[in-house]
Amino acid sequence: MKFTAGQIAELLNGKVEGNTEAIVKNVSKIEDGKPETLTFLANPKYTHFIYETKADVVIVNDSFTAEKNIAATLIRVPDAYQALAQLLEMYEQSQPKKTGIEQPSFIDETAKIGDFAYVGAFSYIGENVQIGDNVQIHPQVYIGNNVKIGDNTILFPGVKIYKNCVIGNNCTLHAGSVIGSDGFGFAPSASNEYKKVPQIGNVILKDHVEIGANTTVDRATMGATVIQKGVKLDNLVQIAHNVEVGENTVIAALSGIAGSTKIGADCMFGGQTGIAGHIQIANKTKLGAQTGVTKSIKKEDTVHLGSPSMNIMDFNKAYVVFRRLPELKKAVDELSK
Repeated sequence: MKFTAGQIAELLNGKVEGNTEAIVKNVSKIEDGKPETLTFLANPKYTHFIYETKADVVIVNDSFTAEKNIAATLIRVPDAYQALAQLLEMYEQSQPKKTGIEQPSFIDETAKIGDFAYVGAFSYIGENVQIGDNVQIHPQVYIGNNVKIGDNTILFPGVKIYKNCVIGNNCTLHAGSVIGSDGFGFAPSASNEYKKVPQIGNVILKDHVEIGANTTVDRATMGATVIQKGVKLDNLVQIAHNVEVGENTVIAALSGIAGSTKIGADCMFGGQTGIAGHIQIANKTKLGAQTGVTKSIKKEDTVHLGSPSMNIMDFNKAYVVFRRLPELKKAVDELSK
C-alpha cells in the first residue's frame, strides 16, 4: 500500500509541515527509520532521533518544537501515539479475514454460530454454545458447553474457555489464555489434607476486553468473576476467583490479583504487581512495578509503590532513608563504640 503525507494527514486531521507528496509504503521505528516509511515521536526520550531518522514522514505532537533542522516531513496532531494507533487499526481492519469452518474440527449440533464467522482447524465447540457474527476462532481453540461469545471477538490459537463463561463483543483473547479454570479453593482438614471446594460459578468478560497470551481468569466459587468493559490484561496475568476488575483498568505482565478483591475503574498496574485477597482498590489507582498491596486503598486517584505498598510521597521519603542504610549503620556502630 502507498500513501502520501497529505493523504495520511487528511485521515488524521493533522497538519503537514514539509512535502505533502512524500511517499509512505511502510512504517518503522524512529531510531531505525528507512526511506518511504512513516514513524512517530511521542516519548521525549527519543527526540534526538528525529534529527537523524531516514524515515520520510514523522507524526509528532502539536506541541513539538524543533531545535535543529529536520529532513523528514512532519504531520502535527494532538496526540502522536493515538494517531499512530488509529492508522495501524485502519491498516489491520483493511486486511482480508477468513470465514467458514475448517476441518477437522468439532462443533456440537446444538451450537449456534453467527454470520461470517471463522472456525480454525482442530477447534472444539461444545453443547449450546452461542457465537456471534464476525467472530474469529483460530485453530486449536476449546469452547466448553453453554459458552456465549459476542460479535467481532477474536480467539487466537490455543485459547481455552471453560463451560458457562460469557465473552462480550469486540474482545480479543490471545494465544494460550484460559478463561474459567477453577479458582484456587481448598478446605484444610483435621488430617492436614486439603479438600477441593467445587467452583460452580463462571467468568464474565464485558465488551472491548483484551486478554494477553497465557493469562488466566479463574471462575468464581459462586457467582461470577467479572472483567468490566474496556479492561486490558497483559501476558501472564493471574486473576483469581470472584475478582472484579473495573472498567478501562490496565494491568501489566506477571501481575496477580488474589480472590474476591474488587479493583476500581481506570486503574493502572505496573508489571509484577501483587494484590492480596478480599480487599478493595479505589478508582484511578496507579501501582508501580512490583508493588505489593496487602490492604484496601480507599482514596481515589493515588499512586503507590513498594511492598508492602505505601503512598508515593511516603515511599519517596522512606527511600531517602533506606538507600543510606549502610552509611547510617556505620554511624550507629561508631556511636556504639
